Amino acid sequence: MKNNGTILCVGELLIDFFCTDIDVNLAKGQHFSKQAGGAPANVSAAVAKLGGKASFLGKVGADPFGMYLKQTLDEQHVDTSMLLFDPATPTTLAFVSLTANGERDFVFNRGADRQLSLQDIDKEWVRQAAILHFGSATALLADPFREAYLSLLDEAKANGQFTSFDPNYRGDLWKDRLEEFIALSRRGIHNADFVKVSEEELSIITGLTDRHASLDLLHGLGAKTVAVTLGKEGTLISSGASRSLISSITVKSIDSTGAGDAFVGAMLYQISQLSQPKAFTSNAKQQQEFVTLANQVGAIVCTKVGAIAALPSLEEVKRFVEQQGESKIEA
Repeated sequence: MKNNGTILCVGELLIDFFCTDIDVNLAKGQHFSKQAGGAPANVSAAVAKLGGKASFLGKVGADPFGMYLKQTLDEQHVDTSMLLFDPATPTTLAFVSLTANGERDFVFNRGADRQLSLQDIDKEWVRQAAILHFGSATALLADPFREAYLSLLDEAKANGQFTSFDPNYRGDLWKDRLEEFIALSRRGIHNADFVKVSEEELSIITGLTDRHASLDLLHGLGAKTVAVTLGKEGTLISSGASRSLISSITVKSIDSTGAGDAFVGAMLYQISQLSQPKAFTSNAKQQQEFVTLANQVGAIVCTKVGAIAALPSLEEVKRFVEQQGESKIEA
């Protein structure tokens, strides 16, 4: 298909309320900071901030929180024409506090994001996108969103569109449903040209501890290219035929929230600039170059507070790298 460069991110857009009180649980917390959240929304904002064409498909409540979220994406120049408002269901909310020992107190009020259905979606509009990114932490939890999400993923592959999948495992959400998460993630991986996982997700989905054996399994499921983000260690990128560990730049991390989403956004932005995005999956040199920039974007996000507020432009990345020194590629 002709590449129009548009990246459509499918998934949840929600409000994160972070407790700003020190070392308290949610029962005792009194002060909260409101932030736009949702992994696919973060990815869309990262793409747009770098200069790419990003669109978002999801559902929020027809309430002040939903309007705030739309305004946040609009301000980042993300196309929100596919953002739907549910008059009957409030916007999804998450409340988080941290205690001194690092434990997280988490309450999730699921709302409108789960109500996205196939009937809501303009399929013809979706087919115009060059790249579809599926990186929702909540989409696979329940129907009707799960049915719509998996159907869009299947159709994107059938239509020859470049597909990106990030399982975004959240233990707070899946709890005793781990086997279900693994099965659904493997279905997503089967359809994906590009898969991004953390080392924890790689181990959970494969049931293996060896990185290379785990990558072999993901490629066996159907994944064309896999990126395993390893924090300070960098990113392991694999196309099956080739595999490289790409180091990142050293930064003083203040808040790592959204760093993985920024990495994905930077990868997809670069892929969207190609006349034939699918050629990326077999070009090892290009994969190494793209991961180098994506690592830099993810590292920069860690130096600021707020997933969307911390996102850099391409010019800011170049300036930052010049100050810090170039990252290196290790075979």
